[in-house]
Amino acid sequence: MKFDNVLAEINGFGRFQLRTIFLLVIPRLTLPFNFLLNNFITFIPSHHCDIRSQNNGGVFRNLSLEERLNVSIPFEQDGSLSSCRMFAEPQYQLLSNSSNLTYIPTVPCQNGWIYDTTIFRSTLATEWDLVCDKKKMNRATATIFFVGVMLGSGIFGFLSDRFGRKKTLLLSYMATSIFGIATALSYNFLMFATMRFCTGLGLSGISINSFVLCLEWVDIRHRTTVAVLMSLDWSVGCVILPGVAYLINDWRFLTAAVISPLFPAMLCWRWLPESARWLMSNGKTDDAHFYLSKCATVNSREEVMADLKPEVLSTVILVEDENRKYSYLDLVKTPKMRRRALLCGIVWFGVAFAYYGISLNISGFGVNIYLTQFIYGVIEIPAKGFVFFTVDKIGRRWNQAGMLILTGLLIFSSVFIHADMGNLRTAVGALGKMFSEGSFTIVFLYTTELYPTVMRQNGLGYCSFMARVGVAVSPLIMLLEDVWVNLPSFVFSLVALGAGLSASLLPETNNVRLPETIEDVEQTRYWALMSKNHPNMRHYKHSKMYIKLYTL
Repeated sequence: MKFDNVLAEINGFGRFQLRTIFLLVIPRLTLPFNFLLNNFITFIPSHHCDIRSQNNGGVFRNLSLEERLNVSIPFEQDGSLSSCRMFAEPQYQLLSNSSNLTYIPTVPCQNGWIYDTTIFRSTLATEWDLVCDKKKMNRATATIFFVGVMLGSGIFGFLSDRFGRKKTLLLSYMATSIFGIATALSYNFLMFATMRFCTGLGLSGISINSFVLCLEWVDIRHRTTVAVLMSLDWSVGCVILPGVAYLINDWRFLTAAVISPLFPAMLCWRWLPESARWLMSNGKTDDAHFYLSKCATVNSREEVMADLKPEVLSTVILVEDENRKYSYLDLVKTPKMRRRALLCGIVWFGVAFAYYGISLNISGFGVNIYLTQFIYGVIEIPAKGFVFFTVDKIGRRWNQAGMLILTGLLIFSSVFIHADMGNLRTAVGALGKMFSEGSFTIVFLYTTELYPTVMRQNGLGYCSFMARVGVAVSPLIMLLEDVWVNLPSFVFSLVALGAGLSASLLPETNNVRLPETIEDVEQTRYWALMSKNHPNMRHYKHSKMYIKLYTL
């Protein structure tokens, strides 16, 4: 008997599982809040040189504000005031003739800047003058954050497989909360960058641990439902964030606000279960029995666990040497694990690379930043609905491959749409983003089912690391516009198509039990839970479930 049979008998999708999902959705709201926070806190408002320290005597003092700006700051070609230059001396002759500016010397802003606070009262740019020559520092904050997320994927994946999902999740909550508040209290840019890096480190643990913990408590039949439900929190967070940013338009308070869901999450942490799969795979049968009994009680299936003692439970799945410790090297030590790691890494890189590439390439909707972010969040919901209704019918492999290939084709086709056809370009871009989000939804479920329990967190940590590499590289590809304006689109489309082809080479996991050990992946046979009427099957009936032994 396998673990999935036990889980099905105590109800693999009952009140216990729904309670666990609810307890984890609360902290998961911090993921889109923080991943998209840079869109708001690094916003650069309209600005010009501060001229308040100019000569206040004589003629200058008697000028109106508009006249002072005219004699102190040059105009750009579009008619707006220069953001980074000012005249070395007030040019009073411009009051009567502003057409001849050819030989008037200008200098960089000498006394700081004046910012338009209509949209945001305070951002990083206004706090530390991260404009003009320092504009790159403002843009670097996103890269710094995602480097933290990238490293955290590996660190927390290792810690979770070594010490368990629940303990590692609490560590992630605490680390993210502490560093998030410290970010809001930063007194200089160096402190902000350091604390933001550490916040990304902690958030990575929440991302991978919460998803895996939920999925390891759900039976095969409801994996897709739970995967889509868990991914909806991202879209909900994308929709909520612009409203929060609109109400809290100071970057310090906004940075603290997006961390706030973690405080009730820490209070509710004690009610979270540890993964029984992980406990049994690590020889902790008594603890696994305790949590399975709690699950059976909450789901009103107490009679199932009455005769299933810990010593009997230990025979349900192969429990390897509990003293054996797994590392990332185990991903490449055996042939099939090595092949899965290679292909999964390519797929995750391509998914993240294409998703953020499309987000950078889609032109704005001509509306304000809040409404734009709201539309971007709403447009992802149809993608999740499509995945929910097709992933069990088409399967994980072809759904994943198809989403990526369609994403690549849509990016490629946008190259041939003329810039004047704005509505069509927007529609194609929105479709590309929708399919790209669909591929993101599937990849978490698919990868969780591909890796065995003893290596699941290490596998997801490695894959998440590859995704963050894609995120970090994606903005740099935009620099290729200087070579050829359409070159970035070709690169994004080729990577998406390559990732789609790689996904098609992975094994199908639909209606297949989760592998528990590395040997389950490497062996030539596997167990699948199938329906009673499946053709060409040799049935074995146990605990109201039909188990079939297939030979690959």
